[in-house]
Amino acid sequence: MTNKFLNKLKKEEKLGLIEPSEEIQDSYSEKSANCLKSAKLLLRNNLYENSIGMSYYVMYNLLLALLFRVGIKCENHGGSILLLKLLFEKDELYKLISDAKKERIDKQYYVTTEKDEITKEIAEELLNNAEDFVLKMKLVIKNLSNDSIDDLREKFGTI
Repeated sequence: MTNKFLNKLKKEEKLGLIEPSEEIQDSYSEKSANCLKSAKLLLRNNLYENSIGMSYYVMYNLLLALLFRVGIKCENHGGSILLLKLLFEKDELYKLISDAKKERIDKQYYVTTEKDEITKEIAEELLNNAEDFVLKMKLVIKNLSNDSIDDLREKFGTI
């Protein structure tokens, strides 16, 4: 199922190898930092559902930064997240962003009757998770060498 999904994305040209780019990596890292500021502001102003969405985008933009640094373009959220698990073997980070994606979808697309306190707790937890994700993901990016990038690009061809 997994390979079938990624192969479909490759066939549709929504997933593929491109030239690695530190410049694009830096742009997505900056977007991630701005989303973190937004998530904090939204939470402080009791806009919990919006904060949840921004916390997800903190993680997603940093994931895109990693992918572009390695030279992988993926135009699908699920595909990008799957690559974090399959290609980079970062199960803990995969779980954090997968959970955040689920919460973002729930809050963005569905009306809820849950109490604000529950949503506030979720927003606070996701913001904490986003900050944790940022610290760990920045280490992953920092530790990339040219050799490890070459290895990841080669491994990409096998998934």
